[in-house]
Amino acid sequence: MTGQLIGYARVSTTGQKLDVQLDALKAKGCAKIYQEKRSGKTADRPELEKMLDYVREGEAIVVTKLDRLGRSVADLANISKLLDDKGVGLIVIDQGIDTTTPHGKLMFHMIAAVAEFELSLRYERQMEGIAKAQEKGVKFGRKKSVDRERVHQLREEGLSMAKIAEELSCSKGAVHKIINEFIKQNNKPSKFEL
Repeated sequence: MTGQLIGYARVSTTGQKLDVQLDALKAKGCAKIYQEKRSGKTADRPELEKMLDYVREGEAIVVTKLDRLGRSVADLANISKLLDDKGVGLIVIDQGIDTTTPHGKLMFHMIAAVAEFELSLRYERQMEGIAKAQEKGVKFGRKKSVDRERVHQLREEGLSMAKIAEELSCSKGAVHKIINEFIKQNNKPSKFEL
């Protein structure tokens, strides 16, 4: 590598400071440092975008830790591909990675492969847990909405709110709310009242 080193520092929360990262990047000899003060979970990282546009072939991006650069393994893989395509290296100070060398490139790809493997194992365990929970009758997702027409029909048939709730597998509060809304909107006679 013959070009300049470009630093990137990011903190996730407003309480965190960039000082430690900035000191490490300056000590490494970064000619320019981009600073981001926002969560890596958001895709909106304008300083990262500016840096990726700015950096040129033969240069290297320097970060203190890999998690400062990407939100996920997939995000890091995308950034890594972009850097490879541009002929730009990546140096991760705390993890001793330097993709401007063959050894460093190998290390980076090994770390990425292990992270991807761990991610798939975690997903597999999660799916197994969901399947076991479903076997035990646990329901996932949003609860079904209560059929308002059916509530009114059952109420007109003379069922109590408790019986309606039991029949429709919902809470008495949900039935109560539907009936109250109906009374207010339609000024219905007393058989709809609670």
